[in-house]
Amino acid sequence: MTTHEAIRFNAAKIVVDEIHLVGSRCGRFEPALRFLENGLVDVKPLISGVFPFDQALRAFQAAQEPNALKILLDFDTV
Repeated sequence: MTTHEAIRFNAAKIVVDEIHLVGSRCGRFEPALRFLENGLVDVKPLISGVFPFDQALRAFQAAQEPNALKILLDFDTV
């Protein structure tokens, strides 16, 4: 969930169970799309794997690997 307002929640489970949180930041899409369109960013090194949709379970397993960045599901191979 992305929000500009403060969110109140009980963080005890995160602290007690030592849960590791990984966040992502959403930004302005227009500049990013221009960079991609003009070939100014090479995203291939960021893709750790591409799986056909019928191997979605394997794709999710691959996404849990420590060095995995982005895992893609290919719906065209269905």
